[in-house]
Amino acid sequence: MNPGCRSRHGGGSAKGILRSVKPLAFLLLTAAPALCGVQFQQHEGRIDVEIDGKPFTSFFYGKDAPKPYLHPLRAPSGKVVTRGFPMENIPGEIRDHPHHRGLWFTHGNVNGYDFWANEFNSRPEKRGSVVLEKIHKVRGGKDQGVIEASFLWQDPKGNTLLREHRTMVFHADPKLRVMDFDLRLEAVSKVTFGDTKEGTFAIRLNQQLDEKNTGTMTSAEGAQKMANIWGKRSPWVDYAGELDGEKLGIAIFDHPANPRHPTYWHARDYGLFATNIFGEHDFYRDKTRNGSMTLEPGKSLRFRYRVVIHPGDTSRSNIGKLYQEYAGKRGSHSGS
Repeated sequence: MNPGCRSRHGGGSAKGILRSVKPLAFLLLTAAPALCGVQFQQHEGRIDVEIDGKPFTSFFYGKDAPKPYLHPLRAPSGKVVTRGFPMENIPGEIRDHPHHRGLWFTHGNVNGYDFWANEFNSRPEKRGSVVLEKIHKVRGGKDQGVIEASFLWQDPKGNTLLREHRTMVFHADPKLRVMDFDLRLEAVSKVTFGDTKEGTFAIRLNQQLDEKNTGTMTSAEGAQKMANIWGKRSPWVDYAGELDGEKLGIAIFDHPANPRHPTYWHARDYGLFATNIFGEHDFYRDKTRNGSMTLEPGKSLRFRYRVVIHPGDTSRSNIGKLYQEYAGKRGSHSGS
């Protein structure tokens, strides 16, 4: 947390403050207080997230969102590290893959329905939708803030295949932006996650950071570039480059308790940055492999990830050490 900020509600009573400081100092102190920690502002279909008084991201889940997503993501400096399209039309920005919305979590084949490329203008007979069931908790705090919500993964006829319970923890840190995701998918009916590369926990980066521009992907094993990372397994990958003159990056950590850990990476040189455990026949280029997984009704899968937005490159930011600290927390999410 930034030691120079203080909480929205202050650190004591007004009478106590008046006894300890001069009147002029008190006026200066209370005129424009800096906001500590994580704060939320709720709107129709959207929750805005601030960290130490600065905008960080917004969580979109309303009727105009084909799936819940976070947009934009910002570095501590305020620079936007995710692509604007399709939410924003930014001059000069590449406008491919309109289903790449900020940061999201879906899959391209669930009982044959597509929850990945599921924009409203996609094929209606194949398009799955992720709709809000309930916002359970929105709670800010000095060190972290928590959003808990449940969603329904529905087929084109409105039948619910999966119930997703999602917890997102946003941490206050003066040098990093850290988010923890705890995602539990419970089968309402028998569900098969099909073998396809199109999934699942994903970020679409600002194109200045992709490997066609300034960026470089680095895995936990030290492999670099798409040719050595796409379709390979690793507990973490960092995607770092230069954005408007600032060196920074984004790392995704795969929790050791996740299914089929370490995950495969569907990470591209044009800025798609995703984990996916279900795409084996694509990743191995071998149609005899089958990475699908079936859940019987009432059974569930739980995925946990950490996203770290950091200054500098992979080595100087000690991404390996940060991962080890995260991997040591084998219990429930840090917001519980």
